[in-house]
This record gives sequence, structure tokens and C-alpha cells, in this order.
Amino acid sequence: MSIGLTLLGLLETGPRHGYDLKRAYDEHFGQDRPLHYGQVYSTLARLLRDGLVEVDGVEAGEGPERKRYAITTAGVTDVNEWLVTPERPEPYLHSNLYTKVVLALMSGRSAAEVLDVQRASHLETMRALTRRKLAGDLADQLICDHALFHLEADLRWLELTAARLDQLAEEVR
Repeated sequence: MSIGLTLLGLLETGPRHGYDLKRAYDEHFGQDRPLHYGQVYSTLARLLRDGLVEVDGVEAGEGPERKRYAITTAGVTDVNEWLVTPERPEPYLHSNLYTKVVLALMSGRSAAEVLDVQRASHLETMRALTRRKLAGDLADQLICDHALFHLEADLRWLELTAARLDQLAEEVR
């Protein structure tokens, strides 16, 4: 995810301080990876340098001055372009798991065990995501569904590969 473009998108709703941007980001997108304050302010400095945000006001406080940032026309243009640009589908043509299976077969180790261990890990993760989904709000449910669908596809691949292990073993030896 582009943090800079996400912060710009949040600024489209109105000017905000860095603290408010971090809070909004964490609330909507940072469930598993909240932003660090340093990352927010370094990103804002870069956006300011690039003319995508401007300082909308400065407030004095007991600590350092608090800058309020607003998106510029150029920033709105960048967000618009980003939103209408499709994400590149990941074909996953290089997979660490596939590499492990092939190397296990080449070395005489049990590739079935590699697949079984991975299957167990996927199922454990799916159970945790399902619990989180059931307890979460709509946003959490949607992000969990996204992850669950990817894990389901991985599980289908694990089953298919397990069914073809003998054939694969002949090809790699």
C-alpha cells in the first residue's frame, strides 16, 4: 500500500495534523500494521517537498508547533490517478513454498511433510482470521475475507501439489 497516497486520500476529507492522519490511517487501514509517527511525518515532509500537500496552518502549543496539512490540486490529481489505476494482479510465479517442495524432492526429504506443515499453518491462520472476522466490524470482515480467499487458493494448490507429488518427483530427479 502506498502510504503517501493513502495519506493524501485522507487529506481529501479536509486538512489534518499529522497526529490526526496517523489515527485515521490506523483506524481504517492499520489494524495489523499501524504507522509509526516518524513514518507519518517523513511522508508528509516528502509530500510537502513534492507539492502534493501544503501547510494549512500552524498552532502553537506547549510542545512543538503543530502543523495542519491540506492536499493541493496536484495531490488530488495523484489520488485520482491512483484510484483508477488497477492493482497489478500477482501471478505468484515464484513461490518459496514451491521451491521448498522441489528441494525436498531433490534431496530425498519428504515433500509431503513440507506440504502438511504448510497446510496446518494455513488452517491455523484461517481459524484466527475467521474468529477476527466474526468479532469485527464491516471493514475488518472485508479485509479478513480478502486474506481468507487467498489462503483458500493456497490450500487448493497444496492439495493439487500433494496429488501430483509422485509425478513431480520423477521430473525433478
